[in-house]
Amino acid sequence: MNPQGATRQPRPTTRKHTLLYARPGIIVTVDRFTVGRNSWQVAELTHLDIGRGPHDRVAVRAVAVTGAMIVGVGLLLGFTGGLQRLTAGAYLVLGLVFLLPVLVAAVGDRWRPPAYELWGQRRGARMLLFSSDDERQFGQVTRALRRAREMHRYGGGEDPLAPAGPWRPRR
Repeated sequence: MNPQGATRQPRPTTRKHTLLYARPGIIVTVDRFTVGRNSWQVAELTHLDIGRGPHDRVAVRAVAVTGAMIVGVGLLLGFTGGLQRLTAGAYLVLGLVFLLPVLVAAVGDRWRPPAYELWGQRRGARMLLFSSDDERQFGQVTRALRRAREMHRYGGGEDPLAPAGPWRPRR
C-alpha cells in the first residue's frame, strides 16, 4: 500500500499475455495454444473439430472373443443336431448368452470410455491438437481455444465482457 492510502492500479494486460486457461501441461493464451511440448499459434489453427477416439483395445478384443466363442458354440450345436433336442428354457439361456457381447461392449465403454479429441488444421495439415479422458477438462480447453480464436479474429486482447461488471437491477 502506498503512503496516500490509494489502491494500486492493475497492470495493463497485453494481448500476448492474456491467459485463458492454464493447468499443468496445458496453456491457452490469446496468441498461443500449448499442450506438453507442442505449441501452436492460434492464428494458424483453423477448422477446429471435436471427436471421440477409438474404443479401448481390451474391450474390443473381449467383444470379438466372446462373439467368436458364441458363434462357435452355435455352429457346433447346429452341425451336431443339438439345436433340435434343446428345450424352451435352453433356447432362452442361449438367447441370453448371445447378448453377452453387447453387455461386454457396454461395460467396456463405461469402464474405459474413448478419449475426447480436438482436431484442427495448421497450414493445410489436419492434426490432433489435444486429447483427454476428462470431459470437463476437455470442455474447458476447447472453450478457451475457441475464445482465443474469436479474440484474435476480432482484435483486442481483453475479454469483451470483463468491463461490463455484474448486472445490478435499477432501483
